[in-house]
Amino acid sequence: MASAVCWAEADRQTLADQLPEAIILIPVGATEQHGPHLPTGTDALIADTVCAAAARQAADRCERPLIVAPAIPIGASDHHLPFGGTLSLAPETLAAVLLDLARSIAVQGGRRLILVNGHGGNVGVCHAAAAAASTRYGLTVGHVDYWRMVEPEPDVPVPGHAGEFETSLVLALRPDLVRERVRRNSPPQPPAVPGVDLHSAAVWQAIDGYTDRPEAADATEGKRRLERLVALLADRIVEVARAP
Repeated sequence: MASAVCWAEADRQTLADQLPEAIILIPVGATEQHGPHLPTGTDALIADTVCAAAARQAADRCERPLIVAPAIPIGASDHHLPFGGTLSLAPETLAAVLLDLARSIAVQGGRRLILVNGHGGNVGVCHAAAAAASTRYGLTVGHVDYWRMVEPEPDVPVPGHAGEFETSLVLALRPDLVRERVRRNSPPQPPAVPGVDLHSAAVWQAIDGYTDRPEAADATEGKRRLERLVALLADRIVEVARAP
């Protein structure tokens, strides 16, 4: 049976002993506006929580030590800057941060890393950084966007942005941080082209920076979704641990 260790709470010798065989997990979040009702730290909160809980759950089935690094609280969020309440790194800066962390791990003997991403704007950066870190530093690097693990839900965009899905998760984790949700009788829908990711500042402004129906969220459903996310990520961690 392996163990799940919090990097920031461990001493240097514990880390030195475990790094060569461990899987290091780095939650990658964001600090950005989430409509008028959710905290700006929503993405970091969810990524950090799911990552840490999954590591604890996977430890019982994992042959390798698991080390959870401190979450990166700021991501690539320039598209949210016009709304206010946002701290953002340029994509190039976030990529450099991820590569520097991978280099730090490799220099100290680490060989396996998983980026657990909690923000849509980080997807491309995490993918590119994972590939580059593997090539430059000889690491085995995984990248998972937490919401992509779950099955699609009818009429609920996953993850959306500050909509029903994310709001339910925050209600389950920190209900004290959720403000009153404004009901929209007919929420505008961003244009969709199958197989194409569209990026448009005008679309974000048209939907007022949040999607679908946050007023439909509830804590019970959020707890169910969280449990499912944690279980799925724990399974992925165990599978990565078995890889050469």
